[in-house]
Amino acid sequence: MLTVLEIIKRTTDFLEKKGVESPRLNAELLIGHALGLKRMPLYLQFERPLTEPELEKIRPLVKRRGNREPLQYIIGESEFSGLKLKVDRRALIPRPETEYLIELLARYLPVPPASVLDLGTGSGAIALALAKAYPAAVITAVDMSADALALAGENAIACGSSERVRLVQSDWFSGLTAGEQFQLIVANPPYLSDEETNAAPPEVKDFEPAMALSAGINGAADLEEIISQARHHLIPGGFLACETGISQHRLLSELATRTGYARTESLHDLTGRDRFLLAFV
Repeated sequence: MLTVLEIIKRTTDFLEKKGVESPRLNAELLIGHALGLKRMPLYLQFERPLTEPELEKIRPLVKRRGNREPLQYIIGESEFSGLKLKVDRRALIPRPETEYLIELLARYLPVPPASVLDLGTGSGAIALALAKAYPAAVITAVDMSADALALAGENAIACGSSERVRLVQSDWFSGLTAGEQFQLIVANPPYLSDEETNAAPPEVKDFEPAMALSAGINGAADLEEIISQARHHLIPGGFLACETGISQHRLLSELATRTGYARTESLHDLTGRDRFLLAFV
């Protein structure tokens, strides 16, 4: 009988040959998930022989990862801003860059916002993180995809925020009430070009929803629409925060100025590249 450690080593070798990044970590997480063990308890059982029923649980998970299905979709969850969120192919997997945006927003919100709009909520990650950070805020989360909204609703219930997060099916602002305004609007729309999407790793281009990734030839089409419309949905003193492509800031800043925003700021992500654009009314 093979031990836990031997299976981890064999799985690591298999995933490495398949081009999976961080194959040892992936192997440990997959095997731990199949066995119902966190990583530390898994380490303590390295010498334990695995039974055939246990191996039968592990094999299909490893096969899926070898086919480059994202680890988060296989495990079915992802951590985001201290929340454990359900994730599947209905929405994008929440990214560390977006989590960092939540941290950055606190610097610009000395007074907690009373009303927040999350555009393109997907799994509900941003809306639920802001609901956690600002318990008195009323959060509206929109998405064009009914499937994504269903996933966001499941996460809202699991996080205990279903009564505070209003979910609206909408193509950006079209589903909102006329004249509805917010103190903070956060947007993480598709911002990859078609070429960038096609060049993305298999985990992204083959498994995550295409409509949440690509925004046409230059990738900026949805951001341009959001910047143009958001100003009319912001109260005086409010601002728009967008996650963007790293080469789009000059174009988007100029658009914001022409649209009538008082000022803009570009913020770096964790790698030091322009990733977030703030536009203040």
